[in-house]
Amino acid sequence: MAQEQHISFETALAWTAQRVEAELDRLLPARAGDRLRDAMRYASLGQGKRLRPFLVMQSAALFGQPEAQALRVAAALECVHCYSLVHDDLPAMDNDDLRRGQPTTHRKFDEATAILAGDGLLTFAFEIVADVATHDDPAIRSALVLELARASGEAGMVGGQMKDIEAEAGGFASYAAIAAMQGMKTGALFRFACEAGAIMAGADRAPLRQYAEHVGLAFQIADDILDVESDAATLGKATGKDRDRGKATFVDFLGLAGAKAEAARLTDAAVTALAPYGERAQLLRETARFMITRKK
Repeated sequence: MAQEQHISFETALAWTAQRVEAELDRLLPARAGDRLRDAMRYASLGQGKRLRPFLVMQSAALFGQPEAQALRVAAALECVHCYSLVHDDLPAMDNDDLRRGQPTTHRKFDEATAILAGDGLLTFAFEIVADVATHDDPAIRSALVLELARASGEAGMVGGQMKDIEAEAGGFASYAAIAAMQGMKTGALFRFACEAGAIMAGADRAPLRQYAEHVGLAFQIADDILDVESDAATLGKATGKDRDRGKATFVDFLGLAGAKAEAARLTDAAVTALAPYGERAQLLRETARFMITRKK
């Protein structure tokens, strides 16, 4: 689907979710009697907004990259994201029973299978990206692998998760400290998603990096707001976990009204960062606004 301005954000998001679902189903076909594959499919298929894949597809569209190749990168990123959710939900981490309104993977199967399913999704993501079908230029594939690894590992999501675990003992000292943690835990995958199109095109990534940094932080602030204002039935997952563990959230540092104001400020900054792309980035502008108006 080419990026056309008459298409609404909601339509484009739903279209991307359907395409990513179909691509994941194609890449991970069911195999009779294969418990690991069943668990990987359970963790990656089904519900979910597919927001990170949507950002990949939109960033690729900015630079006229082929949809089929962008869809592979989007599916790979979703594999990484889903792996992280499986592991986050484990008893050793967040010990959650519910994810997207369904039993978490370790509850549906067992802990050992869930760990292996997460491992399988993570490594499969790099198999997808490194395949020649993703891009015919090996240097581009290498760059995608490198940046996805950085976003996923110690310098990104995994490192941020460790900082979050450490905060259970003493909380976060400041707004800057929690923002830095979230910039790794949540923001790193958003940055990869937004920069993926520029990487594929060999183009300047700076404006999209700025956009991603603002959007990623706004997303997490909105999450903390929803944790206060919503409930488990609406969100499809438990609420109040950080509060119960004594960890400070953005709402704790800024207050509810202040958190909403900060999320709005970050959204405006994200929209401003897209100026070099003109009207081509309209759906990305709408994405930024969606971050702080979503209900789950």
